[in-house]
Amino acid sequence: MDIAAGEYGYLVDYFERMLAAESVDCQQADLPRCGGVTAFLKVGALCEAHHIDLSGHCAPALHLHAACAAPRLRHLEWFHDHVRIEHMLFDGAPRARDGAIRPDLSRPGHGLEFRAADAEAYGLD
Repeated sequence: MDIAAGEYGYLVDYFERMLAAESVDCQQADLPRCGGVTAFLKVGALCEAHHIDLSGHCAPALHLHAACAAPRLRHLEWFHDHVRIEHMLFDGAPRARDGAIRPDLSRPGHGLEFRAADAEAYGLD
């Protein structure tokens, strides 16, 4: 059984220590938690240097474009609750086809557009 961990890492140094200790078979990183796209790609470079695969933790729509640039990407976690919210509140959220998602290259940036009117019902007064 492969060991995957790291989804609660906030600093790139945390991932470096985990990889240097050879404590995982697949390094997980959570893009918004670890410092955004740049930090996620740094973790991806560390994984490449240590010959360890990378897994994107949750929020597949948010990870999708950055994950495409990670040379040792193994997978993106697909949690139904995250995917449901992505489709409720964002235009451009990817839909799985044949077990895979792909970026929509016709959309700018990360491809997502927040639907503020749809989110309004969930706001606090």
